[in-house]
Amino acid sequence: MTRSLRRRTLLRGLGVSMALPWLESRCVWGDTVGEPKQSCPPTRMAILFSGCGFHRDEWWAKGQGEQMELGRVLHPLNDFRDRMVFIRGLFNAEALKGNIHSSQTGNLLSGAPLAEGGSILSGTSVDQVVAQQIGHQTKLPSLVLGCEKANPSVHKNYSMLYSSHISWSSPTSPTPLEVYPALAFDQLFKDTAQWSDKSILDSVLEDASDFRLQISTMDRRKLDEYLNSVREVEQRIESAQQRGELQGWRPTSNQPTIPRPAEGYPQDIVQHMRLMSDILVLAFQTDTTRVCTLKLNNDHGTLRFPHLGVDYMIHHLLSHSDTEDWLKVNQFFLEQMAYIARRLDSIQEGEKTALDHTMLMMCSSMLNGHHDATQLPVVMLGSAGGTIRTGQNLDYHENSNRQMCRLYLSMMQKMGIQRDRFGDATEPLAEI
Repeated sequence: MTRSLRRRTLLRGLGVSMALPWLESRCVWGDTVGEPKQSCPPTRMAILFSGCGFHRDEWWAKGQGEQMELGRVLHPLNDFRDRMVFIRGLFNAEALKGNIHSSQTGNLLSGAPLAEGGSILSGTSVDQVVAQQIGHQTKLPSLVLGCEKANPSVHKNYSMLYSSHISWSSPTSPTPLEVYPALAFDQLFKDTAQWSDKSILDSVLEDASDFRLQISTMDRRKLDEYLNSVREVEQRIESAQQRGELQGWRPTSNQPTIPRPAEGYPQDIVQHMRLMSDILVLAFQTDTTRVCTLKLNNDHGTLRFPHLGVDYMIHHLLSHSDTEDWLKVNQFFLEQMAYIARRLDSIQEGEKTALDHTMLMMCSSMLNGHHDATQLPVVMLGSAGGTIRTGQNLDYHENSNRQMCRLYLSMMQKMGIQRDRFGDATEPLAEI
């Protein structure tokens, strides 16, 4: 089959457009129309954030590659040691000035100085710098997801918006954060904000049936797997909504007969995080965006974890404890990263997988819950299309040039963006 498709080929239905996954028999990403050659999947960047750092004694790595030994916080990533880069010692100098959650989070992805006194002034974050440069190539410049609503209050002379947002479109504008899975799903597939009783998949089935006739047998299987995954996520969102587990209950009369649940996050945090993780994977699989941040919780956040048997204390207070319960919560957050990595690694793109074409990073604004920001926790999975040597355990603790923004310069380079400076850094990390 030599007939090519335009890069943004879509399956269309009433008010719906679904981008296609990477297909071996079709040139859909970046190739010149008319050339019968195989297209190359794009490089993607995803940043996951967990507030309040990790267990003081269990965030570490020793050795290299498959033989790397990981602290217990990182045990969920054991299967990915040869696909991992563990980084120790990087820091954000500006975050040391306030020494509280807001002052350590609002500039995590920019390295910018923060305004005090409840004012809002930070810096454009690395994900949005990339989105502003390459976002025109995809339906969405970036996808900014969260599992806990923003807190607009002020704490110790700093706006809590700093601790609620890691993505900033400009120094004064945090990027709108989508915390509702149904609305995040709609960003990927719906062309309008108007709701419909018809499912996303039902809307495009006719177009999908016609398209299947134009592709190879192997790509038909890949297309069917993709459509099934879309259906599965859609059904889980619908089921969770019916059970009242997502977006919270809303009273249907002026005098509700039961108390209204608390604002801010779904009742079932396990379901919430998994759905947001699946939406991130779908966004990359369809090339709807190549840049995503997923804020699993706020720094100074209030999530509870009854499924772990840890429901006696909110996340922020628990972070000061370094107990086995805190370790359980840490591992739960790292399990989300492992889940995303497995999902991406199950998507074959030529000789490699979607994980191979991705930079997936987990970070926090402090090393541990004792507000230690003299170095920041960073772990990365994936090789960004083979441009990152994985299986590395890097230590910059004794390096005089250990700015976190050096890592961001390296990540921008992998996304095709060359800059002489970002934040307080003037050169990338040579090892990344």
